[in-house]
Amino acid sequence: MAKRSKARELAMQMLFLVDVNRDVDDDAVLRMIQERIDDEELEKFSWLLFSGTLRHRDDLDQKIQKAAKNWSLKRMTTTDRNLLRLGAFELHHLDTPASVVINEAIKLAKKFGTENSSAFINGILDKLNKESNLQPTNGSNPPEEAG
Repeated sequence: MAKRSKARELAMQMLFLVDVNRDVDDDAVLRMIQERIDDEELEKFSWLLFSGTLRHRDDLDQKIQKAAKNWSLKRMTTTDRNLLRLGAFELHHLDTPASVVINEAIKLAKKFGTENSSAFINGILDKLNKESNLQPTNGSNPPEEAG
């Protein structure tokens, strides 16, 4: 598995965890990331993905909801919902090429989602990418607490 793929996978797992257990705090998540990744740069990237997605969750959810016609966020599986949030964050706030973001999300959907997850994730992220007028916000520097 590519290094950044591992960081994305861990960020998605932490988003899933927080989505189903709101009592998990950021410090616990950061410790779990640090325990599972032994590369400081990848720890920071995983933390950036996790914390940035949570920080922008309301806005991301609105964008996803708009793109996912006839699908409420509550109806989506927890895995799909968090993969979409993660992908939308990376598309709209980092300088990762859209093709990389979408391909990585599809791989995670195939690994952790349902039989239909990869097609669903592909369709929604592709639509978000095409409709987006946002430019990357140079969010590639991790937040202070990740250091």
